Amino acid sequence: MIEEITNQLAILGHPQRISVFRMLMRRFPDTVPAGELSSELGIKPSTLSNYLNALQRSGLVSQTRSGTSLLYSVEMKNVQRMLDFLIVDCCRGRPDLCMPFTQGGDAMTDRKFNVLFICVGNSARSIFAETLLREIAGDKFNVFSAGTQPNSKLNPFALHVLNEKGHDTSVLRSKNISEFTGSDAPEMDFVFTVCNQAANEECPPWEGQPISGHWGMVDPVKATGTDAEKSLAFQNAYGALKRRIEAFTSLPVESLDRIALQSAVDDIGRTPSEEMT
Repeated sequence: MIEEITNQLAILGHPQRISVFRMLMRRFPDTVPAGELSSELGIKPSTLSNYLNALQRSGLVSQTRSGTSLLYSVEMKNVQRMLDFLIVDCCRGRPDLCMPFTQGGDAMTDRKFNVLFICVGNSARSIFAETLLREIAGDKFNVFSAGTQPNSKLNPFALHVLNEKGHDTSVLRSKNISEFTGSDAPEMDFVFTVCNQAANEECPPWEGQPISGHWGMVDPVKATGTDAEKSLAFQNAYGALKRRIEAFTSLPVESLDRIALQSAVDDIGRTPSEEMT
């Protein structure tokens, strides 16, 4: 086992290989096309192929095929084995000695939880998520959303869908993520990315180590065609997010420990969005 772990650590010791691994970790539980990894990380396809092959041989990354596309994802069981070895064996079961924060197994306290949804523009998907969670379970959650772009505005198709569904849109505005990273910002309990590009970006560290999830889905803003076809894309995004948020609000947040909650959040994100519309 030691030989296997040392090989994995050696593979991750290369700066570009670990950058590939980190992006796949941020996108977990998604599978990511090789072309997207190459584009986002600025790595030539031939070079990226060598890095991915090394990560596959180490057992940290797996490959699947969809048509002509090669898709990659983290092999989480093997990643957990590697981390367990480091924490349980090397640290003699003392994570407090090896880690700067406590990965507690305690249940979350009985209080109102802060939730942040992140997208690139904060114009549609994250706005849908903010509105839905606030109206479905505003008694349990303080809900926020933000975008990673410096400037954005609410999408008119998104506002039309929300108004059509009877939601109050008067409280909505497009916000930048910088509003939630200052010393006076609320401490987040949950942070969700709802688009792939936001998950790919380097996000700021969050105080308190919130539970994070990636619920990526197709961007309705990029829909083409007639206004009716564009509106349908926004309706589909709204429906997919509604089902995911309903699944999230059904979780017994107060009684589950952090590990169980993280697993449940990942399971929700693992369901393809097209199956939820």
